[in-house]
Amino acid sequence: MSAPRRAALAGALALAACNCGWAEAAPRAESGLASYYGDEFQGRRTASGQPYDGRRLTCAHRSHPFGAWLEVTNLDNGRKVRVMVNDRGPFVKGRVVDLSREAARQLGMIGRGLVRVRVVRVS
Repeated sequence: MSAPRRAALAGALALAACNCGWAEAAPRAESGLASYYGDEFQGRRTASGQPYDGRRLTCAHRSHPFGAWLEVTNLDNGRKVRVMVNDRGPFVKGRVVDLSREAARQLGMIGRGLVRVRVVRVS
């Protein structure tokens, strides 16, 4: 096999191996309800092994990988916040994300409990 063909084949295999593709180019949004952690979770271990800290901008999501950054938009007031996934959940039908207390504060949802949100992965 010629050198240019080997290089083209190696490039194609590398692309397939990293699961890169055109479908990944546009962020996929999901909508639903967001809730936030209660104060009793402060210091408890998350699924990623990190302790929960309500002062940080973190969240729980069912499928995005740990360390991924998500932009969460409160659909009732338009406020946005970027949070890092460090836990799994929520496991309640209709809920798409559980937010840290600080993220909930920035979205204006403290005291409301649940708000309608849109979630988009930004990293």
